[in-house]
Amino acid sequence: MITFRLSSTSGVSAYLQIAKQVRQALQLGLLQPGDQLPTVKEVVSTIAINPNTVLKAYQLLEHQGLVEGRQGQGTFVKASLPGPSPTRQAHLRRGIEKWVRSAFEAGLDAEGATALFEGVLQELEMEQIA
Repeated sequence: MITFRLSSTSGVSAYLQIAKQVRQALQLGLLQPGDQLPTVKEVVSTIAINPNTVLKAYQLLEHQGLVEGRQGQGTFVKASLPGPSPTRQAHLRRGIEKWVRSAFEAGLDAEGATALFEGVLQELEMEQIA
């Protein structure tokens, strides 16, 4: 089951962070069609968040066709998202681990490494759009 983590410094609203984490779990194959998401009550007790925020995230995911709410049962994954195979993911993870170690050895802390990574990611995304 997925465990949500929220960042109060990201500038992204809590419901969008939850929805993004579900989408990422779908892309990585951590969630599959038929899997149940944590109930609103479970999320509220785990991360001390307003229940309406969780409902809003789940409604967004439902609107996107990724999950479905079942009366009295909870919210279930309805669709998967394309992503790399587990073998390819493991290969990519090893590359990322090597890069992060190199960044730390170069003197970057976690925040600096994240900023550098996100900057490159945004540049590459813009190249793909253009």
